[in-house]
Amino acid sequence: MDKVYRTVHKFGKDEIIINKSRFIGYAMPVESESEALDFIDRIKTEHRDATHNVYAYVLGENSNVQKFSDDGEPSGTAGIPVLEVIKKEDLRNVAVVVTRYFGGIKLGAGGLIRAYTKGAKVGLEAAIIVDKVLHYRVKIRINYSLYGMVENFLNTHGYIVDDIQYDEAVNIFVYVKFSDVERFINTVKDMASGNVDIERVGEEYLSIKDGKRII
Repeated sequence: MDKVYRTVHKFGKDEIIINKSRFIGYAMPVESESEALDFIDRIKTEHRDATHNVYAYVLGENSNVQKFSDDGEPSGTAGIPVLEVIKKEDLRNVAVVVTRYFGGIKLGAGGLIRAYTKGAKVGLEAAIIVDKVLHYRVKIRINYSLYGMVENFLNTHGYIVDDIQYDEAVNIFVYVKFSDVERFINTVKDMASGNVDIERVGEEYLSIKDGKRII
C-alpha cells in the first residue's frame, strides 16, 4: 500500500475584497511546529499594520497537532473557519494565515466566517493542493545495448525518470512508488535477463497532482 498524505506544494498567496475589507490568504507547507510558527511570525511582521492576522495549522500523520488563533476577531469567527478549511481538504503539515485590513463595514459573525473561509481557500489554492506520495529512488545500471528497451518500458508505463548519467554503462535514476518497487525491480531484471545492477538509493515524498509530478 502506498504511503500518501495531502498537503500544499509550495508557498501560496492570493487575496479577495469583501465589503471593502481586504483579506490576504497565505499557505505554506511546514514540517514542524517551529516552522509553522516562524511562517506565521513572518506574515505578522510583514503585515504588522493589519487589523488581524488570523492563522491555523495542522501537523502530523494523524493531524495530531491542530492550532488556531482568532487574533482579536470574535471567538469562532476566524481561526476555527480557517482550521476547518484545512481539515475539510484533509491536509497535513500546512500552515495558513489570513490577513485582514478592515474596510469600514462590519461583516457580522456569519460574514466573518464566510470571509475567513474564502481567504483560507484562495491561499491554499495558490499553494497548490497535492498528494505527497512516497517513492523509492532506484538506480538502474545497464549496458548501452539494453538502454533503448528499458527506456521504452519506463516511458510506456509512466515512471518518473530523475536523471541519466553516462559512463561505461548507462545509469538511470527513476522514482518508483513504495508499493510497486519489488515488482518493478523484478520486471527490469527479467527484461535484461539479469544483466543489470539495480538498487534503491533513497526515498522521497513527491508532489503528485492529477497523476503527474509537480516540481
